Amino acid sequence: MSQPPDQAGRRVAGWVGGGASGFARGVLGGVRWPDHKLQQVQRRTIWTLVAAQSLGGLGITIGIAVAALLAEEISGSESLAGLAQTMQVLGAAVASFLLAHLMGKRGRRPGLLLGYVLGASGAALCVVAGVVDSFTLLLVGATLLGSTTAANAQSRYAATDLAKPAHRARALSLVVWATTVGAVAGPNLTGWAGRVAADVGLPRLTGPFVIGVVGMALAAAVIGIFMRPDPLLVAREAALAAGRSGVRTGTSWSRVTAAARERTGVAAGVVALALAHAVMVAVMVMTPLHMHHGGATLEIIGVVISAHVLGMFAFAPLVGIATDRLGRPAILMAGAIVLLASLFLSGTSPAGASFQIGLGLFLLGLGWSLCTVAASTLLSESAPSSARTDVQGAADLVMGLMAAAAGALAGVIVGWLGYPALNVFAALLVTGIATAAEFARRTAGSSAPEDDETLAI
Repeated sequence: MSQPPDQAGRRVAGWVGGGASGFARGVLGGVRWPDHKLQQVQRRTIWTLVAAQSLGGLGITIGIAVAALLAEEISGSESLAGLAQTMQVLGAAVASFLLAHLMGKRGRRPGLLLGYVLGASGAALCVVAGVVDSFTLLLVGATLLGSTTAANAQSRYAATDLAKPAHRARALSLVVWATTVGAVAGPNLTGWAGRVAADVGLPRLTGPFVIGVVGMALAAAVIGIFMRPDPLLVAREAALAAGRSGVRTGTSWSRVTAAARERTGVAAGVVALALAHAVMVAVMVMTPLHMHHGGATLEIIGVVISAHVLGMFAFAPLVGIATDRLGRPAILMAGAIVLLASLFLSGTSPAGASFQIGLGLFLLGLGWSLCTVAASTLLSESAPSSARTDVQGAADLVMGLMAAAAGALAGVIVGWLGYPALNVFAALLVTGIATAAEFARRTAGSSAPEDDETLAI
């Protein structure tokens, strides 16, 4: 007796049980999912990702707020304080590629679940490092903590697996927007978390990491319980039934290089994504120092950074709608223009507190949001189905490595030439974003995917 398509689809895509092993071995036949069922799965996926992103973001930001302080307290060296954050950035970059590789084989759910579990383990190690006063253990924990950053970043791609072509950017941007919850709430809980830690006999600076463990564990639980069926596996099933599924050949990196060479949208998206992130990180990490040298209080510096975070995430849904309506290249170019305006304001601002530096940092965040949403959507929809997760992981790997390099180079530039010179350097990187946007506009449709598994969904 044959099974109804809906029942078979649930079994293959992992509505119950693991469900991904069939794809690891190779599925011979697809299940034709009705459109209304696909959209039901998409809605469930989006709200699952929003909830997990909020909890995971809380776990990450509350730890970031005190990571350097805990590193300085344990090591006794101010020069080593930034190593914890550096290791987290590098850990996130490497984890992005590895988690994406796992998702390509087993689906989104196992990859995201592993990212949050590793991140929670890293936060727990940071607590232990504070208790036993071990700097090495702190660096290991910070590296693992980057896995949650990677999982949060990969979540935005999961939102596009079943999205209709006209709604891809807004689906992705809604998940990006969810980061606002953790980004705003996390730092504001550090004081309370420190007091609670002291009350139970733990070092005060380990308290935020305890909250981080809870946040990331809850994010893992949300993914494990509610991300059923797996959106990527459902998309592959639907594509297989329609005869649009690609064949995975070669290694992960060979598939990435082939996609970047053959699909202009992939190359343009990766370049724009990496450069926008490098510009944002380079200027953002040195702005507090620029303000502090001019006598700005920590409270004012905090307000400016909050305005920056607001620009990064709060308007993401509007950015997504604009990206769907106006096109990816147009929003990339708009992002480049906004970034140039922000660098002019920041680079010409006096040291200390000013409205000008606040507006500059807000626009820096907004420009990053415009570029990130547009570039992420562009590279995702341009990649062939057989290499899509590989491309997404490689893009975030390159983005993370660029961020680490930019953060390190920013300190050298400011130390030698000053904060205005840093903004000039960042402006040169923005010209690369504008070039990528124009390249994507001119070549739009020249390498359209023939096996896109969601174009007709």
